[in-house]
Amino acid sequence: MMQEAAKASPQAKARIVGVLYLAGLGIAAAGETFLRGKAGFAAGYVAIALYVFMTVLVLEIFKPVNRSLAMAGAVFNFIGLAFEGLRWNPRGVDIALVFTGLFCLVIGYLTFRATFLPRIMGALMMVAGLGWVTYISPTLVDRLAPYNLVCGLAGEASLMLWLLVKGVNVGRWNEQARAMEGRSRVEHAGR
Repeated sequence: MMQEAAKASPQAKARIVGVLYLAGLGIAAAGETFLRGKAGFAAGYVAIALYVFMTVLVLEIFKPVNRSLAMAGAVFNFIGLAFEGLRWNPRGVDIALVFTGLFCLVIGYLTFRATFLPRIMGALMMVAGLGWVTYISPTLVDRLAPYNLVCGLAGEASLMLWLLVKGVNVGRWNEQARAMEGRSRVEHAGR
């Protein structure tokens, strides 16, 4: 299933990212608020699995902008998801959200640089990243709550809803992908 999605058009990938994000958010929220015991625990892992799949597709969408940064963003998110799975929060620091913040900052920058998405979506995603990065300090989180949470959720949800409803401008995505391939060929020829 993952291979089929990776071969999908950029528009289909964008829409799948939106669905996975919303499904993961809903399942994670249900696991944290309504479900108890094993059901809540299982819901958390289902959400993590959805976010892993979403991250792979986000990487595919943003490779034409900057392959290395897209990979770095994916790595940040994978690390955050691993910490989420371990539920490791030393001294109250929510490491998973800090890495989610780094992911959002990178993806926000890539969105801002992309020709196939509105720049405002990139700015909102970077604001989300700043909101999540505040979780590096329990004191900072307490002082900024609930604004940091609102910034994180609203910024992330804005891009993900855009991807779900509007997707990407496929013509511009293809142009940016061709330009990236051209730059890669020139770099390899120069070596």
